[in-house]
Amino acid sequence: MIDMFTHVVPQGYKRALCQARPDLDWRLTGMPTLYDMDRRFRIMDKYEDLRQVLTLSLTAALVFEDPELAVDFAKRANDEIAELVAKYPHRFPAGAASLPMTDMEAALKELDRAINDLKLKGLQLFTPTMDKPLDSPEFLPVFARMVEYDLPIWIHPVRWMDRSDYKALNESKYYIYHVFGWPYETTAAMVHLVFSGLMERFPGIKIIAHHCGGMVPYYEQKIVESYNASEVIHGQEYKNLLVRPPIEYFKMFYGDTALNGSSAGLMCGYRFFGADHLVFATDMPFDVEFGDRGTRKTIQSVEALGLSAAEKKMVYEDNARRLLLL
Repeated sequence: MIDMFTHVVPQGYKRALCQARPDLDWRLTGMPTLYDMDRRFRIMDKYEDLRQVLTLSLTAALVFEDPELAVDFAKRANDEIAELVAKYPHRFPAGAASLPMTDMEAALKELDRAINDLKLKGLQLFTPTMDKPLDSPEFLPVFARMVEYDLPIWIHPVRWMDRSDYKALNESKYYIYHVFGWPYETTAAMVHLVFSGLMERFPGIKIIAHHCGGMVPYYEQKIVESYNASEVIHGQEYKNLLVRPPIEYFKMFYGDTALNGSSAGLMCGYRFFGADHLVFATDMPFDVEFGDRGTRKTIQSVEALGLSAAEKKMVYEDNARRLLLL
């Protein structure tokens, strides 16, 4: 089993980050399997043949607006993730790069270093990035470069807790920003990438949409009918922006199984993306058992799909190997 979306904060990066941002220390320390590999391995050992692809939590682009700090911390993160992959290849078959998205020239330079020199196997982008959608023109060179490398882009949503849910409030209440805001941000990013023409411009692009594509699989027919009806009802001809029906572009994304063990939700994602565009992922370690519950429940949800042996192998392993060129 190749877990395509697990999170890590390497020890050296954690120390440097907490010096620069002391307010983050308690959050990181409270999730020990982010940085304590021995504790992480004890959980992994409960599951036969489990391997994890590493992506960074609290990336430089997410935490720092200062371009110099962003470059420095992106390099630190990529170096340490590459070290973990090299030290524990039987645990971690691959890692994803982080970029200082505050500076595109520096970002492209670091992307080349991370893939060519450090042998990382793709790129993680947060959405939005610097409060901008991923289809912003300044980000386009990153997507173009990833197509050249034929490696995947992981998109991870973020929505800060100070984002108000209603105009009358100045803060987000009831954890709405996370529980429902994050799937919305994934969905919004997919919509931007589709209607900007990026999926059409780069038909071979590999993009993994976290949490099984957010709201998209559940709202498949709403997407179809709404864009059909928008022309009739409002005179908004969104479909004219694309060559093919919009829903076909949404199906070009890869969904992951990181739905906290929801069998019904995962069945919806499977029926939308198909076994060939679904990858096993647990979102480790963000659960009450520091990754153990999420891994256990996600495996149970995959097993509940009733897949054929060939389809199950696609989801657990083959799709990951194909995406990562392993």
